[in-house]
Amino acid sequence: MDQINSLNQSEDARSLLFRLLVSVVREREPAVAQVLVGRTAIDELQPHERIPALQATGIWFQLTAIANELLAMRARREAEKQGGADEVVGSFANVIGEIAAAGYPAEKIQAALDGLLVGPTMTAHPTEAKRVTILEIHRRIYRKLTELEQQRWAPRERAQYIDDLRGEIELLWMSGELRLERPSVAHEIAWGLHFFREVIFEATHKLYETVEEALATHYPGHALPVPSFMRYASWIGGDRDGHPDVTAEVTAYALGECRRAALDWYISRLGRLVAMLSVSARVVDIPDDFRASLDEALERSGDTAAIAARNSDEPFRQFCAAMLERLLATRGEGAGTPYPRAEFFACDLRVLESALAKVGGRQAARRFVRPLIRQVETFGFRTVSLDIRQNSTVVNRVLAELFGLIDPAGAPQPGSLRWGERIRAALNNGERPEIDRAALSPEATEMLDLLAVIREARAGYNDGAVGAFILSMTQSRDDLLAVYLLAQYCGLATAPDGSGTIALKVVPLFETIADLRAAPEILDQLLNVSIVSRSVRDHGNCQEVMLGYSDSNKDGGFLASNWELSKAQRQIADLATKRKIRIGFFHGRGGSVSRGGAPTGRAIAAQPAGTVGGIMRVTEQGEVVSSKFANRGTGLYQLEILAASVFAHSVKSRDEDELKAVPEYTEALEALTGMSQASYVGLVGEPGFIDYFNQASPVEELALLKIGSRPARRFGARGLSDLRAIPWVFAWSQNRHLLTGWYGIGSALNSFVTVRGDAGLELLQTMFERFRFFRLVVDEVDKVLYQTDMEIARLYAELVQDREVADRIHAKIATEFALTCQMIAQVNGGRALPERFPAFKRDFDRVRPQMDSIHRLQVQLLREVRAGNAPKRAVNSLLLSINCISAGLGWTG
Repeated sequence: MDQINSLNQSEDARSLLFRLLVSVVREREPAVAQVLVGRTAIDELQPHERIPALQATGIWFQLTAIANELLAMRARREAEKQGGADEVVGSFANVIGEIAAAGYPAEKIQAALDGLLVGPTMTAHPTEAKRVTILEIHRRIYRKLTELEQQRWAPRERAQYIDDLRGEIELLWMSGELRLERPSVAHEIAWGLHFFREVIFEATHKLYETVEEALATHYPGHALPVPSFMRYASWIGGDRDGHPDVTAEVTAYALGECRRAALDWYISRLGRLVAMLSVSARVVDIPDDFRASLDEALERSGDTAAIAARNSDEPFRQFCAAMLERLLATRGEGAGTPYPRAEFFACDLRVLESALAKVGGRQAARRFVRPLIRQVETFGFRTVSLDIRQNSTVVNRVLAELFGLIDPAGAPQPGSLRWGERIRAALNNGERPEIDRAALSPEATEMLDLLAVIREARAGYNDGAVGAFILSMTQSRDDLLAVYLLAQYCGLATAPDGSGTIALKVVPLFETIADLRAAPEILDQLLNVSIVSRSVRDHGNCQEVMLGYSDSNKDGGFLASNWELSKAQRQIADLATKRKIRIGFFHGRGGSVSRGGAPTGRAIAAQPAGTVGGIMRVTEQGEVVSSKFANRGTGLYQLEILAASVFAHSVKSRDEDELKAVPEYTEALEALTGMSQASYVGLVGEPGFIDYFNQASPVEELALLKIGSRPARRFGARGLSDLRAIPWVFAWSQNRHLLTGWYGIGSALNSFVTVRGDAGLELLQTMFERFRFFRLVVDEVDKVLYQTDMEIARLYAELVQDREVADRIHAKIATEFALTCQMIAQVNGGRALPERFPAFKRDFDRVRPQMDSIHRLQVQLLREVRAGNAPKRAVNSLLLSINCISAGLGWTG
């Protein structure tokens, strides 16, 4: 049996996992073991050997990711051991230490804390290729590796841990990577809640403790209370944009499951407190006010006599038992009085915390009760706020149908001048007509059913369970007002005459380049409507705005998308200042760089000055969720990086030179963006480009990979405009073109330098050194270029039936690739790709040989499958190759 004595060296975890995997595979598929050790290439195997070889390689990529996660955690711990918590870059200790050293006063820190709201938002976009079963095995492997690191084990015990690891790898081998059927929305809801139960519930209160410790270290003598600033949200079960399976019934189910997850967690924690708090009234003096609270709690428990009879001299146990009965009643069990809202439960917990402190149990209160209070303050009785997303096309279609029923002869057409006038008049008058539900189309019935679910959830005792109504493809003020009016029609208005507010947060999602440019004017017009401005005040005087990275990239390319997003934020923030409201930006980012997936800390640090203001939401999509939140240590670190980055930007961004708007930089980026977008649009507008995309990538075959419940296209059309941005990016990554992360930038930089000469190049180099936004763009392009491979891309181009189209478009892409590599090297000081990121380069170099072989095999398999009548083995091999390539890149879309 392979063994190691310790896991102190950086390669030991990886080496151990590799040896164990090879031994597992060698017993079952000796020929496949030769692939793992590099003696045989996958594309040279016989057809019957392909599936086990792909399976083994995919498992190795997964195990490598686990080892890398462990090594990163170890590096952070070592840094903290050597120099203290401040040495962990991006942590709260590091950020607050730098802020304190810069002289920011405690008063400004408290103000920033009080305004802090950070919202990771879970989505189930079709990018997660791993099943929950696989994720659970990964988690067990990670935990066993962390335990194996301990030096206290005897050789026999260490050998047992290694045997356990080998057993988990055997399970990975036998579990099967491919889903047998597409997951339902209910499966996706369970998938999302899995990460809360395993990681996020626990990690969140530890995050708050981390902030408190950093403040105590760097602002001693100042009492700086830390609010519970994390606000989790989810789209899973609420996002119906182009997803026919997400119905009102499904949304109601999602709300119920999220509520149950929170209650189940609290019940388990209270059970622990009942077992732990054995404080005896014969040992300590119980405060009179706590005895009164205990009597009240027992009365509401529905089980007064039995609880009082148990542990009669242990009042803290009794108090917890009484709370437990009330929580069970809140879940629908027992005879106790349910808690009306989570805040009432939190109040009882604060009574318990205070009483424990009074009898001398301050540490017990802080370690055992305070975490539960923090969890209730953060998660309520909801776990997450469930966002509702729908497309503006659907909303307008439903409202047009209702107008037609109300006034068949005079109903206006969507987009007309009368359309907007009709909506505003109805809002001003509080119009709420009687609607003949029997006359409605299924689409309109579904929309009204959804709004009824929202109304009931808001009226119940699940405070905050419904989040925002996010309107995708928002293109005008009237698009948003249509949502307000439908909400009013369905009973979500607070006054019958139009003088109140709408009890629903309506959030525009600006997705295309044109919509981002129009966003400030749309919002300005929207805020002129009285019922909207009143509703915004009701929601904390804050208007949330969602920004789409995916469609803007598909629309205009990488540079144009990023610059237009940056400009839109500046202009919207200026509008908010003028309107005296707060803006909360919600960033719809994905896992890949082309969909906004740059490293969290650097991405937030590069946002325009003054645009964060303490409030930020970000989507955590698909495989990003499992990569961040599969394990507790990593999960806590990822949450800390996100929250600390938002906090740092909010405190000091207006004082940072690298974020200030320099007219010369702005002018240069306007020119670069225009040229980059023109180059990108020129490519996608090439004759035959759609055929090239469809045939030189596995975009059509992705539908066979049952990794998400959502269709790949919004409305079932076949054109590029209706293809979702996620499969667009997924497909270009599979064929190693990766053009969504770089195309057009080389031409733009080259033209800029050609026109401006040496002075132009010097300006670009200065921007790289001194302008954080531009440096982030160049750095991310640098990394994507290193993963791009034009030789591999050429193999896929050979799948295109029209050879003239294939040669022309591949040559165009290859020319731009070479030019981009050349120009990036000039801008960043002549560094080789990607010299600035040695860890990134090292990790990708490790998998590149296997990746190249898998790509060659995938091209063969695409030919076989597309030829028709391919055996099931070929189809499954193709799907496994897609999984392997995604795992090797570390993201899908």
